[in-house]
Amino acid sequence: MTQATLSLSQTWSPALAQEASETFYLMPEWLELISRLYGYKLLPLGLRNEAGQLCGFLPLCLVQNRPGSRRLVAFPFSDYCPFLADSAEHAQALLEQALALTADQRADCLELRCGPNGLLQADSRFVTSDLYVRWLLPLAREAQMMWSQLRKPVQRQVRKAAQLGVQVRLAERREEMLRYYQLHLRTRCKKHGLPAQPRRFFLELWETFARSGRLRLWLAEYEGQPIAGMIFLAAGGTLRYAYGASHEGYLQLAPNNLLMWQAIEQACNEGFRVLDLGRTACANQGLMEFKRRWGAEKVPLPYYYYPRQAGPVSTSEESRVYRLVTSCWRVLPLQVSGPLGGLLYRYLG
Repeated sequence: MTQATLSLSQTWSPALAQEASETFYLMPEWLELISRLYGYKLLPLGLRNEAGQLCGFLPLCLVQNRPGSRRLVAFPFSDYCPFLADSAEHAQALLEQALALTADQRADCLELRCGPNGLLQADSRFVTSDLYVRWLLPLAREAQMMWSQLRKPVQRQVRKAAQLGVQVRLAERREEMLRYYQLHLRTRCKKHGLPAQPRRFFLELWETFARSGRLRLWLAEYEGQPIAGMIFLAAGGTLRYAYGASHEGYLQLAPNNLLMWQAIEQACNEGFRVLDLGRTACANQGLMEFKRRWGAEKVPLPYYYYPRQAGPVSTSEESRVYRLVTSCWRVLPLQVSGPLGGLLYRYLG
C-alpha cells in the first residue's frame, strides 16, 4: 500500500465508483480546500489495483485542537466520510496503515467519521460513539409526489410563507454569499452559542463549487431583505443540505419551510435521487423533529476512535461543558465573536 496522491482526476475501481461519486466530502477540491484553509496536514491513504484504480481510500488530516494535542481525522468539518475499500482484505490493510500513521505522526487519537462499519465495530481497539444520526430523504421523480407526501402542517407553513410575501431564489453572485454569511454568523453565535466559520470559508466554497453547480445557495427575502438562507452541496445523485441560517426576528414568516420546499422541488426536477439532510445530534430534538417532518429517514452515524474518544465532536450537547461554553459564547457581541470564532474555528476540526 502507498500513500495516495491528491488528484482532481481520481480513478476509482468499479466497486467503489458509485459511492465515491455520491459523496461530496470525498471530492479532491473539498479535501484540498479544508486542509489549505485551516492549515491542516493532508494525509490521504489509498490502495491501487494493477490497473492503477483506487480500491481503497481514506483521507486523513492532522488536526491540532490545542497545544500538545494532535488528532488524525477523516475528515474535518465533514459529517460523513465513508471508509472505502472493495474487499475485507483491503479494508484491513487500509486500517492498519491508518493506525501506523497515527503512531508515526504522534497523534493522540484517530477519528473516523465513516458511519456503520462492521470491521471497526468488531475491532476492540476502537471506541464507538453514537452521538449523531443522518437524515436521508428519498426523492421522487415528480415534485408533486413529494408534496402530496408532506405532512399537512408542513404544507401549511410553506403556503403561509408564500402568502405573507416571502420570496425565495437561487443566489447568482459571490456577493450574495456575504449576505448569507451575516445570517450564518448571527445564527451560530447568538442562537447556538458556537463559533462561526470564517467568512473566507464561505467565499472559497462559492469560488470552488458554485460555477459547476455543485453548490447552491438559496436565499429567502422579505421586503427586499435576506431573512434566511440554505446551502446545498451536490455530488452524483445526492444533494446535501450543508448549512442553514435565519434571522430570528422573521421566523414567524416560516422562511425555512419555503426554502426547503423550493430546494426539494428543484432537486426533483433535476433528477436527484436523495436529499441528505445532514448530521444531527441525537440530543437536539428540535432539529430532529424538523427533519422528521419532511419525511426523512433516520440513519445511524457512529464515529470510531482509537485509542480513546477525543475532540470537539465527541462532546455531547447535553454535557455541562458544552452548555457552559455555548452560554458564554452567546453573550459576546458579534463584533467580537465573529472574528474570534474565525480564528478559533480551525481547532474545532
